[in-house]
Amino acid sequence: MLSASLRKNDKQAGWLIGIFSFVVFAVVVALGRVKLDVSLGFDVHVFALFNAVVNATVAVLLMVALVAVKNKKYELHKKVMLTALVLSIAFLVSYIIHKLLSGEARFGDVNHDGLLSDDEKAAVGSIRGIYYFILGTHVVLAAVILPFILFTAYRAMIAEWPAHKKIARYTWPLWFYVAITGPIVYFMIKPYYL
Repeated sequence: MLSASLRKNDKQAGWLIGIFSFVVFAVVVALGRVKLDVSLGFDVHVFALFNAVVNATVAVLLMVALVAVKNKKYELHKKVMLTALVLSIAFLVSYIIHKLLSGEARFGDVNHDGLLSDDEKAAVGSIRGIYYFILGTHVVLAAVILPFILFTAYRAMIAEWPAHKKIARYTWPLWFYVAITGPIVYFMIKPYYL
């Protein structure tokens, strides 16, 4: 096992993780209701594509990290997980930028008028329900997973391996699900971007 890279302070870590998680959630919710009316001279949905690529990359990194830890390659596991964390921060920044610049896209809105007619709903049929199920679970788990990711990383950084392993059993599959469903949501909604 690796040695600690942080001094243990559960109370401080708990507060910092809680505050950071709350602020991120609040910013995403608040900014989700705002659209900046600016023209950057390029398709702002490039940020959504970037987000899908980052999510897919994080999913691959999570698999690599799982294999590494199962094979007791702890240093590789640590490097891969830190890379996944950094990419997740890049995702968050890009996600906020995309939401601010693009506004809301509606699944099935072929004519891009912001409304779903009965014909548009009929055209997408039951796929619309599947999309909203995937989107809903993705959004809820993305909102919930951040403090778990940070607590899991904290337990690793203070070298509390039993606690790290215990929480990682829940964190890893939830994070992996969010990372996998991100690109799925992107490819399903992409035809309805303006």
